[in-house]
Formats: sequence, C-alpha cells, structure tokens
Amino acid sequence: MKKLINDPQAVVTESVEGFGAAHADLVEVHPDPLFITRRDAPVQGKVGLVSGGGSGHEPLHAGFVGRGMLDAAVPGAVFTSPTPDQIIPATLAVNGGAGVLHIVKNYTGDVLNFETAAEMAQAEGVEVRSVLINDDVAVEDSLYTAGRRGVGGTVLVERIAGAAAERGDSLDGVTGIAQRVNDNVRSMGVALSACTVPHAGVPSFDLTEEEIEIGIGIHGEPGRHKIAMENADGITDRLLEPILADLKATDGDRVLLFVNGMGGTPASELYIVYRRARQVLAERGISVERSLVGNYITALEMQGASISVLKLDDEMVELWDTPVWTPALRWGV
Repeated sequence: MKKLINDPQAVVTESVEGFGAAHADLVEVHPDPLFITRRDAPVQGKVGLVSGGGSGHEPLHAGFVGRGMLDAAVPGAVFTSPTPDQIIPATLAVNGGAGVLHIVKNYTGDVLNFETAAEMAQAEGVEVRSVLINDDVAVEDSLYTAGRRGVGGTVLVERIAGAAAERGDSLDGVTGIAQRVNDNVRSMGVALSACTVPHAGVPSFDLTEEEIEIGIGIHGEPGRHKIAMENADGITDRLLEPILADLKATDGDRVLLFVNGMGGTPASELYIVYRRARQVLAERGISVERSLVGNYITALEMQGASISVLKLDDEMVELWDTPVWTPALRWGV
C-alpha cells in the first residue's frame, strides 16, 4: 500500500485539519467532537442542513459545506458512520431558529446514529426532520443496508435542498423538495479496481485485470455481477439501462445527467461515459437540461464511475441554477 499518509489512525483528523486550513474563508472545523460548519453558521431564520457519513468519499460531505448547500458535515472514520456525539453538536451549531434537516444516506449505521441524534436535538428544543437517500438501483437489499443504498443522488439532494434553504423556505418546504429530488433520481456504479482502506492495508475486494463489477457500492459492497472488461460505451449502456427502466423515463422527460468519478478515474474517461449516456438519452427523446461531471462522491482511489439521472421540474432547475459557493461546488457568485 502506497498512500500519502502518516498514521493510518490519524487520516481523518489530519485530512480535516488540512481541509479547514485550506478553506478557512468558507468553513470552520470543530475538532472535539469532530464536525464542520459553514463559517457564518448559524444563519438566523434559515433552515440548517446537516449531512455526514464515513470519510473516504471526498469531497462528500465536507466539500459541500457553504452557501447554497450544507450548513454542517459530520465525518466518521473511513467508511464508518459518524457517532451521535458528533451529529448532535453539529445540529445545534447550525440551528438558526427555523429547524434542521438531516440528509442521511441509507446505510444502517448512518440511519441509526442520525435517528438517535435527531431525538436528542429535539429534546434540546430543535425541530429536526430527516430525508433518507436511497437512489442506487443496483441492489434492493444487501448485508449493508435495508433497502437501496444512498449514492450519487446525495449530491443532487444536498444542492437543491440547500438552495431551497438559502432561498428562505420553511422546514416543511426544504424537506419536501429534498424528498422530491430523492424520489426522482436513480444511480448505478461500476468498479474497475478496488480501493484500499488505510487501516486495512489491503484492497477491499478482489477483481482480476480482466474483470469489472457492475453495480458496486461506494464502500466496495458487491454489485449485481462481475463481467469481463468491455469498452466504455458498453459499460455505460449497462449502467444506464436499469436507471432509466426504474425511473420510468420516457420521451419528453427533462433530466439532469450526473457522471461521477469514484476517485481514481481521469476526467477524460468520465466525459467519454457522459458522451455515450447523453447519446442514449437523446435517442429516447429525453432532454438533458443540466449536467455535472467529475469526482463528487468517491471511494478513496477506486477506479470506476457512477451515473445518476434526475427527472427535473421547473422548480428543481430554478434552484439548481441559484448561486452556490462551497469548497467543491461553486457557481453564480
């Protein structure tokens, strides 16, 4: 294992320390317990948005803390849920009097710990709602989650719900738009190689040089099946077909197309995937009105990609286009 680290047990704390120093104009790092808030938190009268999860998926979630997205992010150990002891103070720190929305990826540890934190925060007088992200069409049930996993759609929920909160929407309104995005987005990923968790020191799963895994999770969870390596168009078709079938996408639909890198895939390859996905959508009469391409929810250094398709309505487009200013996503300011 070759990694630019010091102590495997200190990866998260040292990484977050560096992140906070690099983006001190946007965020504040709270070291004990560890969480990150936007520099101007709490914003009075604004719904606070909190998300989090295991580290190793950077820039998710800390990279999306700032204007137009999250008010706080709570990083756990690598591929491990944050604890309620972290989530509770993060929730309290961003409460501006309008309530707080938790955006939670559907993994058992995340769900349980955010539920516990929400109950404790409500006991402190903070109104808390939760939206569960479960956009991965690859697996209905697995050993890792009850129901579908939360993957690339998380970024889109955080962005659009964050824009609604920045606009001044109520807690009911922000929760509603977050749920609507989740209900209308589907994702699926592929792994060309495994990643190595720092404290483990060995790859998290086995793939030969001739194999890829279709439907892989962002922690290396098993997907639908292993197949022989094939060209980019063939892989893209395999990912996109179940997404569109599950989404019931039809001629005339308007969508946002999101091609995400898993950490070890060059941008040039992601654009090849995007090119093919857009061709397929055009052939079906589906209009791509907004796009996002890049490494936004990763799995350490895993080679691979995921595709997310979000059915858009007018309000989603309007919110997507509003200003956002975070370490990892920014426009319009």
